[in-house]
Amino acid sequence: MFMRDKFWAWGFVITLWITVGFVLYEVNSMFPTSEIRTVVWVAAIVLLLFNTASMAAMVRHYAHDKEHIYGIDIRHLDAGR
Repeated sequence: MFMRDKFWAWGFVITLWITVGFVLYEVNSMFPTSEIRTVVWVAAIVLLLFNTASMAAMVRHYAHDKEHIYGIDIRHLDAGR
């Protein structure tokens, strides 16, 4: 379960980076001034860095506390059979 969750978490981060990069590339020519373009790029980079850091912290927390987080799910799966 942990490996699957870890895979999906990083998959979402990669998808976010690709999506934000694509959007920035497509709208880059639509900004009226270079100052606005700079602000948008900096905001996008901050968004990506904070989101990546939060996902890394979540994965570390899940790895540290696997037994507690996934133990309940495993017991419920076993009880349902």
